[in-house]
This record gives sequence, structure tokens and C-alpha cells, in this order.
Amino acid sequence: MVLQGSISHCSSSSWLIIIPRLVLLPQLLLPLLLYFGNKTEAHYKNIPAVIVFGDSTVDAGNNNFIDTIAKGNFAPYGRDFDGGNKPTGRFCNGRLSTDFISDALGIKPFIPAYLDPAYSIEDFATGVTFASASTGYDNLTAQVLNVIPLWKQLEFFKEYKKRLEIYCGIATAQTIIQEAIFVISVGTNDFIVNYYVFPERSNQFTVEEYENFLLSLSEKFMLEIYKLGARKISLTGVPPIGCLPIVRTVFNLKFGRACREDLNEMSRSFNRKTRDLVSKLRREVKGLKLAFNDPYGLILSVVKHPHSHGIDIVAEGCCGTGVLELGFLCPKSNECSCPDANKYAFWDSVHPTEKLYRIIVDYTLNTTLRELS
Repeated sequence: MVLQGSISHCSSSSWLIIIPRLVLLPQLLLPLLLYFGNKTEAHYKNIPAVIVFGDSTVDAGNNNFIDTIAKGNFAPYGRDFDGGNKPTGRFCNGRLSTDFISDALGIKPFIPAYLDPAYSIEDFATGVTFASASTGYDNLTAQVLNVIPLWKQLEFFKEYKKRLEIYCGIATAQTIIQEAIFVISVGTNDFIVNYYVFPERSNQFTVEEYENFLLSLSEKFMLEIYKLGARKISLTGVPPIGCLPIVRTVFNLKFGRACREDLNEMSRSFNRKTRDLVSKLRREVKGLKLAFNDPYGLILSVVKHPHSHGIDIVAEGCCGTGVLELGFLCPKSNECSCPDANKYAFWDSVHPTEKLYRIIVDYTLNTTLRELS
């Protein structure tokens, strides 16, 4: 399968991405988007590729092709994807944030999974995701559900780079990698799948120490892809973990399923340290353009002021009852799911709806993403 734009974008270009913490009040967001909205496409030109590492927030179906129960390749996942009823392995009712970024930048409508045999290097030349649902910075997190750890995603990228050199030639492949945006979106599973569920890391580290451990792994990973040619990297922080529907249910039921503030504070702390790491590497690593994408503020704004963002329900996901269903627990039909996912911030008990992903990307594309283009 060849995606739109695959051949024409196999060329040199220059661009970048940065996504910082939301600082605007919710009531100012819509006018800002309307002001910039018609300028986005003109601002970003000749972007070669979007290359993605991470977890289920950016996995387009790699887990479909490994031995794990962490899959989203069945209904009702994909209910609204590309015309409807196309479960691809994305943990969403439709497209992910990286799909929207690729589409908005005029590359192609969605980013394919590297392990999907339906796609070739011709498709991957303009964008690919190596991400794996349920993975984390910590190798132990990936072991919980037998998914692809970051070190293996790095090995896939090395393989991809060799394939790209054969397809485009060494010089052009080098240019694509140097000018591409590298998106890293990972970290949430390290806390909610690993640290707070299993005893090994919580016995070994305090929360603060575990944050520092994860950040050391993050730094090492970014330096590794830098050595392989990456120069423009967007590093994503974690959302307000305490407001995820599953966390409200499992960890905070006795308080009426309110957001759990201590876990939100942990998210804020981890993101502050991530921002500091980004600043450090930008000073120390020659030629590296590194940006921090902090999703915390915007998602919390949606949770606290949903109607300002065109959303009605934030404490429950669309799938099933919306409080516990995730992955294989989601009913393999639409009978128990909400009729309109656009009214929800979350699709299942963890993952955003296509609507929320679009809100996030609309904001970042039309504001601070532009600063490093």
C-alpha cells in the first residue's frame, strides 16, 4: 500500500515542531485558533517525514504483529477511522495526534505502523511509527504485557534507516532524517501500569527517584537517535494521570471518582523535570533542536472546562461503561458504547478520543509548533 505523498516527499526540506505547556485561558483558545487556522498550511512547507516512537498514544498497529494481549485491532476501536469501522490497532475511535500532524502538514493522512506488512519503505519514507502500546521508558514496563521496549524500537529505526538509504540513496535519506520531526510520546505506562501496580520499582525507588530514573532513560534514548541523525525532536510529557477514567475508578472510587490530585502532582513534577532536561540538552548538544510537548495543561483545561472545547463527558470513556474498559475489555461491538464519541474526551478508560487528539493538535500546530519550523 502506498500512501498519498510517499514519493513526492522523498526530498530535502526544513522544518520542526515544539509544543509547550498551555498558558492561555480556555476562553482565549478559540479566537486564537480562528486567527491562525487559515495560515497553518502556508506556514509549513516541504516537510519530509514524521518519525514516531512511544506507546499507545502513537501506536498505529505495531502490536497487531507481536504476541501480546495489548491490541486494539477489533471493534469498536477504529469506529470512526477513515470513513468508519476500520480497527487498525490504534487505541482510539479514529486518528491519533501524529496522524493529524502529518495530515495538517500536507504529508499524508495517517502514519503507518512499521510492522504492518501492508506498507513498504515507499510509505515509510514520509512517516512511520515504531510505537508499541503499553510500553514505557522502563524495560520492565514493556515486559508486563510483552510489548516492544524502546531499545527494540531503536533497533527498528536503525533497520528503517538502512532501508531508506537503499530506497532514496544515502544522501537523500540522511536529509530526510535530519529534517524530519521525531515525536517521542511515552511515560504514562511507567507509572500506571508499572510503578503503582507492581512492587518491584516502588520497592526500589521513591516516586521522585523513579521520575529521575525514567528521565535518565529518556536522555539516553534521545542521544541515541541524535547519533543516528535526528536533529529535530519533540518530547512529549505525561497528561494529568489522576484524571484518567481508569485512575478515577481504581484509585479514587471512595472519593466519588474525582481526579486524584497526588497523581496529578506527580505528572506536573515529571513534566517540570522533563522540561529541565530539554533545556539542558538544547544547551549542551550541538545542532539539536529539541522541544518539549507538555499536554498536561490543555488536557486539564478540557477536563475542567469541557464545554469550552465542545465536549460533554470527561470522567468516563465512550467504550462500554467507560470507567474500566480498555483494550480487550472493550466490548467487541458498539452496543454498549456511546453513540457519539465526539462528546467524550476519552475513548476508553485511558486513551483520548479522536476529538481530543484533534483539539491538542489544532492548538499546537497553530501556536508554538510554528516556532521551530
